Amino acid sequence: MPKSPAPATAATPGLARTNSRPVVAGIVTALVGFTSSFAVVLAGLKAVGADPAQAASGLLALTLTVGLGVLLLAWRSRVPVTLAWSTPGAALLAASRVPDGGWPAAVGAFLGAGLLLALAGMVPALGRLMARIPSSLAQAMLAGVLLQLCLAPFKALGSVPVFVVPVILCWLLMMKFAPRWAVPAALLVALGVIGITLASAGAPAPGALVPALAWTTPAFTLHAMAGLAVPLFVVTMASQNIPGVAVLRSFGYETPWRPAMLVTGAGTVAGAPFGGHAINLAALSAALAAGEEAGGDRNRRWVAGFTSGLAYLVLAAFSATLVSVVSRAPAGMLEAVAGLALLGTLASAVSTALADPGDRIAPAVTFLMAASGLAFAGIGSAFWALLAGLVVRLVLRPGTRSGKKSA
Repeated sequence: MPKSPAPATAATPGLARTNSRPVVAGIVTALVGFTSSFAVVLAGLKAVGADPAQAASGLLALTLTVGLGVLLLAWRSRVPVTLAWSTPGAALLAASRVPDGGWPAAVGAFLGAGLLLALAGMVPALGRLMARIPSSLAQAMLAGVLLQLCLAPFKALGSVPVFVVPVILCWLLMMKFAPRWAVPAALLVALGVIGITLASAGAPAPGALVPALAWTTPAFTLHAMAGLAVPLFVVTMASQNIPGVAVLRSFGYETPWRPAMLVTGAGTVAGAPFGGHAINLAALSAALAAGEEAGGDRNRRWVAGFTSGLAYLVLAAFSATLVSVVSRAPAGMLEAVAGLALLGTLASAVSTALADPGDRIAPAVTFLMAASGLAFAGIGSAFWALLAGLVVRLVLRPGTRSGKKSA
């Protein structure tokens, strides 16, 4: 008597679900990472001198380099490593101003940051030097540059309340019931509001919807290197790369550190002339690809990371369309969405900066200096904030080695 096919039929759906979980987790990782922070990227590139075409090119370059970098790292390491663009770095740019030398100088700073990221992988001493910067000061600097951007949603309530109130209400409700999707949902509402306002203005030109890379020859200035490249490197390392390693370790995986730094550094260098500011290890979204949501078989979770890379390459096709839509939004809308996206990061940065009751003055000085927007000798406030915090900490705690509070 032939065997009944029922058990095989019953088992097949379960097997399919098991095999598909890493794929689904990878797609979700890419969607959350892209939609929750691309508005921050556009705001940052615009602040340092990019026009709409250059900003669209920058977003496209970042999406492509993130996707290709993840494919390479996940395939070779068989670890669920994921990459992202530097959201804290984009926030730093958004709180900055156009450097001396304009957009080409900003592009040169992006290139400089990429070289520093690659050096962090090749030169162990540079990694150790980064580890000696107290995390409280690095997070305080980040919180300071985030402050003005996170105030944008509330400032917009006074200028365009009809447009902003639905976005904030959607974000608040989603934060209660589905926090992971709060920012993407708020973005969808914002795009809907923008679509309604543009209905009478006509559709954008078809050429504006086609993704294209725009080359900018980098210019190298001391002011841009000190005021943008160094702070961009510091916040990317302290707020993305080091936490990204910690997240993977919490799930029992060791990050391929040197390859990751070389890939992200090289990716940043390659994307910089097209407007990409920095790519790095993913931190918060890394848990989606490395945790239980990516399946029970830990040896197959690398597929989630690999799939996220493929998903980023697909999302790259929509980058120009998104830029075309948001560039025609009412004044303040893009900044409002970006501010909502960064509220959680701001809260985390402030909490970390002030966590030690015996070491709060130096972080407070760093925070206030960064938030002040001070520019001296053509160098922005982020650099001076970190320098001031280190000096204050050294004066107040001369017997304390900075490595004890390292990131």
